[in-house]
Amino acid sequence: MTRHIRNFNLEQHQGLLPSPCINVCKMDAERGVCLGCLRNIDEIIAWSRADETYKRQVWQALKQRAQK
Repeated sequence: MTRHIRNFNLEQHQGLLPSPCINVCKMDAERGVCLGCLRNIDEIIAWSRADETYKRQVWQALKQRAQK
């Protein structure tokens, strides 16, 4: 389910960063992240108001989470 995160090329992406949401909104209670996008609840809440720097940081964290 995290293939879209692993395949997203953050380094070559130009323009506004897309949301990692794939409409699979179910939290993994053990890990504390969404099973669809791997964001934690704070990242999900902040996303719509966040600047591109924050979004890039979240994407970097997601790519690391997807490797685990």
